[in-house]
Amino acid sequence: MKEITPKASVLVTGASGYIASWIVKYLLEGGYTVHATVRNKSKTVKIDHLLKMQANYPNQLKFFEADLLKKGTFEAAMQGCELVIHTASPFKTKVKDAQKELIQPALDGTINVLDTVNKTSSVKRVVLTSSVVAIYGDAVDMENTAKGTFTEEHWNSTSNANHQPYPYSKTVAERKAWEMTDNQKNWDLVVINPGFVLGPSLSNRKDSTSTDFMCSMLGGDFKTGTPALVFGVVDVRDVAKAHVLAGTIPTAKGRHILSASSYSMLELADFLRKNYGDRKLPKKELPKFLIYMAGPLTAGLSWKYINKNVGYPLLFDNSYSIKDLGIQYREIETTLNDQAAQLIKDKLV
Repeated sequence: MKEITPKASVLVTGASGYIASWIVKYLLEGGYTVHATVRNKSKTVKIDHLLKMQANYPNQLKFFEADLLKKGTFEAAMQGCELVIHTASPFKTKVKDAQKELIQPALDGTINVLDTVNKTSSVKRVVLTSSVVAIYGDAVDMENTAKGTFTEEHWNSTSNANHQPYPYSKTVAERKAWEMTDNQKNWDLVVINPGFVLGPSLSNRKDSTSTDFMCSMLGGDFKTGTPALVFGVVDVRDVAKAHVLAGTIPTAKGRHILSASSYSMLELADFLRKNYGDRKLPKKELPKFLIYMAGPLTAGLSWKYINKNVGYPLLFDNSYSIKDLGIQYREIETTLNDQAAQLIKDKLV
C-alpha cells in the first residue's frame, strides 16, 4: 500500500494523448503538479490544448521532452515525482512492420520508463495504461472462460506479431511491467485495462483511433452496414478518472477492467441515430461472407480476425473497478453524443 502526498508531483507520459490529456486535466484540478512528457515541445499543434491548461495552472504543469526508445530520456521529468502514470504507447490498427511500429515501442518503452523508476527514489507508485486486449485476443476466446465472461484473471494467450499485433504489444508490455514490479520493493504497480475508449477529446486533432472511428461512423463510411463486431465500451473521462484514482487511493491494487458495457457497432450507431440520424448512419449488419470478401481490401481485417471475432459476443466483468476504485460509469449514449457534439463543433466531421 502506497500513499501519495496531496498535491505531489506526478509524471504523465505521452501527455498529449487522447486519454492522457484528460488525466492531466483531472490531476491539475486536484491540485497536483504535473510533469508532462511529449515527443517535441516545439510542435505546438499537438500540445495546444495542454498549453491552454498551463495558462490556467501556470505553476502546476511542466513540459519535458522524452522518447520511449531513448534510454534515460525520462530521468529529468521523473525527478521529485511520487506517482508515474505511463500512458505512452502506440495504438494503430494498420501497420506495415508490427515489431517496429507496435511491439518494440510498447515493450521497450515500458522497460525504459520502469528502469528510470527504479533509479528514482521519490516514486511510490506506477499506474500503467494497458488494455482489455491484454486480457483476451479474439472474441472467440470467451468460449474458454469458466463463466462466459472475461475477468482480470485472464491473459491474452492467442495473439502474436502476425495475428493481432496490437493486442500482443499490450500483453507483452503489461507482463513485463508485472515482472519488473516483482523484482523490487520500492514502488507498487496498478494497471488500468480499458475497453474501446470513446468520448470527447480535449484536442481538435484527428489522430486517435477512437476519434477516427467516430468520424467514420458519422461521416457515412459504414452507411451500407457494419460488421457484427462487439466491443466493451467506456467513456474516456471515466478511464482518466480511473487512472487518477488508481494512483491516489492507497489501497488500490492489481488490474482493472474498464468497460461500462458491451455494444455492437450497430448498437452504437442506433444511439447516435436519435440525434444524428441525417448523417448516413448504418441501419444493418452485413453478412459475414461479405465481410470476408471486403474486409481484407477495405478495412484491413484479415480472414483470421474476421473468423474469430465477427458474430461473437463479448462480455467483461467490471465489478472490480467499481469495488476497488469506486468508478461510476457514464451511460454510453451520453458518451457518444458528447463526442459527436465535440467533433461537429471542431469541424472534424
